[in-house]
Amino acid sequence: MEGNVEGRLCGKWRVTFGLYSYNLKDVFTWHLLKTIVMGQVLSLLICGTAVSCQYLAIAKVETPMLQSFLNYVLLLLVYTTILSTRKGDRNLLQILKTKWWKYLVLALADVEANYAVVKAYQFTNLTSIQLLDCFVIPVLMVLSWFFLKTRYRVVHFVAVTVCLLGVGAMVGADILAGRDQGSTSDVVLGDGLVLLSSVLYAVSNVGQEYTVKNLSRVEFLGMIGLFGTFISGIQLAVLETHAVLAVEWNLRITMLFAVYALCMYALYSFMPVVVKMTSATAVNLSLLTADLFSLFCGLFLFHCTFSALYIVSFVVIIVGFIMFNALPTYSALPEADPAEVFAVHTAESSSDHLLAAGREPQRSETLTAVARL
Repeated sequence: MEGNVEGRLCGKWRVTFGLYSYNLKDVFTWHLLKTIVMGQVLSLLICGTAVSCQYLAIAKVETPMLQSFLNYVLLLLVYTTILSTRKGDRNLLQILKTKWWKYLVLALADVEANYAVVKAYQFTNLTSIQLLDCFVIPVLMVLSWFFLKTRYRVVHFVAVTVCLLGVGAMVGADILAGRDQGSTSDVVLGDGLVLLSSVLYAVSNVGQEYTVKNLSRVEFLGMIGLFGTFISGIQLAVLETHAVLAVEWNLRITMLFAVYALCMYALYSFMPVVVKMTSATAVNLSLLTADLFSLFCGLFLFHCTFSALYIVSFVVIIVGFIMFNALPTYSALPEADPAEVFAVHTAESSSDHLLAAGREPQRSETLTAVARL
């Protein structure tokens, strides 16, 4: 299956990719441009956390759970506080009564995913982590297929493959530049931790996509902040008490912790906005460029060696991301029951009236989805 430019049709360029034909003017929209830019902002935030972590490692400070704890505390202070001031069914207490265990599972997955991938650096090398960390994308697609009823077309799988080829080019450039860093004390354990973190990230991201598209961004962040603070606080007390006490606190170390925490807080706050615009899978594809931004910073800060393959990698990943967003995914079922959505946003009208009003649109959307299958 190959794509080719057919020429001008009615004054507009069209591209044929197998059975699908695209109007380039409809593909390269402001929405796509905003999605690309916002995705790269997320990558830059991840770069900020990576650079601050590198400086902390140089200073012999190894407290990953403390760093995560600070992020969850910020989410707690902002978003959980907002939830506690709401009234009605969207209030913090009402959410805890009905859905506390769901958010506990999501927060546990999120906390342990962060911890597992940082812990993996003690056992395996950078190349393995970069390659295996991409496992989150196929896991996300599988979970989205079953739980969110997201349906993909051939072009989406091709786009993911293109992005992964870009990652391969980046890893090759790292090897040529001598950046294959990290421990090799127990490669099997380290690789297993990376795969575990990918699965846990996928679980957290699927829950995030469902919540922000059907409920609200504030609810997701508020509950993740609440349970994330609780879980990471316990792990911090059990695993890192001695490491925290051994830190030689000064202005520089404090500023590095502050930079890390603020970048993570901004990442968590901003990511649901981009997920709502696209999907968790699309966002993770755009985040593949985060390692490249970290490298570009490393060229100036840590005197890393440059390779033209890094530019090739960046371009390939962006091309794959555009391909993925050229043809929107669709859901085999309506995203949410209209009565539930209406009740979340207004909480004024009765459920029976809403179900009667929304029955025909639901039937029409379902038939359309089945026809697409």
